Amino acid sequence: MGRASTCNAPPPPPPPQISAQALTIVNKSLKPQKCDVDMSEIDHFLPLLTQQEEEGLTCPVISHGNVHFMWIKHSNLYLVATTNKNSNASLVYSFLYKLVEVFTEYFKELEEESIQDNFVVVYELLDELMDFGFPQTTDSKILQEYITQEGNKLEVAKTKVPTTVTNAVSWRSEGIKYKKNEVFIDVIESINVLVNANGNVMSSDIVGSIKLKTMLSGMPELRLGLNDRVLFALTGRDKGKTVAMEDVKFHQCVRLSRFESDRTISFIPPDGESELMSYRINTHVKPLIWIESVIEKFSHSRVEIMVKAKGQFKKQSVANNVEVRVPVPSDADSPKFKTSTGHAKYVPEKNLVVWTIKSFPGGKEFLMRAHFGLPSVENDEAEGKPPITVKFEIPYFTVSGIQVRYMKIIEKSGYQALPWVRYITQSGDYQLRTNT
Repeated sequence: MGRASTCNAPPPPPPPQISAQALTIVNKSLKPQKCDVDMSEIDHFLPLLTQQEEEGLTCPVISHGNVHFMWIKHSNLYLVATTNKNSNASLVYSFLYKLVEVFTEYFKELEEESIQDNFVVVYELLDELMDFGFPQTTDSKILQEYITQEGNKLEVAKTKVPTTVTNAVSWRSEGIKYKKNEVFIDVIESINVLVNANGNVMSSDIVGSIKLKTMLSGMPELRLGLNDRVLFALTGRDKGKTVAMEDVKFHQCVRLSRFESDRTISFIPPDGESELMSYRINTHVKPLIWIESVIEKFSHSRVEIMVKAKGQFKKQSVANNVEVRVPVPSDADSPKFKTSTGHAKYVPEKNLVVWTIKSFPGGKEFLMRAHFGLPSVENDEAEGKPPITVKFEIPYFTVSGIQVRYMKIIEKSGYQALPWVRYITQSGDYQLRTNT
């Protein structure tokens, strides 16, 4: 595939050893770049970053002269983009995180060793991911059609570039066939809640995601209908519960012009698993699992903890794999527990008691008591007062009341397909502060 690059020099051979800045070194030798930033500029990145870390002023954008370094860290690697213009930072960071996603798809684990062992594959991937400083094909499923990995050797799977790279539907290949055509829709909502020590909800919102697993033949068109408040207002319908979605983000397959004109979510889906859209609902959320705690310290000799958990959701629903994480002093020892259900364990490396309840029905209350010894005198103020955090998952239930009203599947062959819908509510950033 031809490249519109202004660099005439051939890329250097892969180095025998690659340090922790492996991707920084790879970045220096890329062919698909504009060459408006001197390749030696990257040598300034690590010294500048080290200096910032020593001063405690680490910044995601580091400047040297008129060159700006935008970087992320993954495992022991730095992924760095350079620019000398007022570039779109959101686009740059999205691309860097997409790099991590693609490399992880290929190598399972993205770390220094995987870069060393697959340097040629990394080079070829970067050559396709970016051209002349602009992101190009970033879908790992499409890239895997013509850049394959076998051991440490790159094989060109097809001499002909797949049409998915150049056609209007770059996220889906042609000629896909399934014996049974199905679509699985997961509506997943994460609840973010912050409760202060007096029991008042300080902040709360819902972050939702609609994920698809499509197993459909051909090139079908799908139309998804939700109980969207704006849609109902446009069509003059106001019956039933509706939701007001904010910060809506779509997969590239969704026809944005159609959505903006009449709120129809119309698309040709990627094959397999994908995230169709995400949204946020800014609303007051009643904590689904309410926590009351009493923590008493006795003359720096022992600490007694009592935690009561109550399910504040419908009785017919059940929260699965509930974890209540209670902070304890760093010098606590000799733990003793008593629970009305589930089991508690001490995690000393995190200074936590983790109370696990496998199944928590709505409307139920459970109790956990813990006793610890305190062998030394600690400065309570120095340790602070970390909040209690809760993890859970409630299937067949959404707090917002969002519903999939319909999923229409249209394909020229006219086959019948089955859509399946599943609703899940789970904890996001779920914190309850304590008095002690």
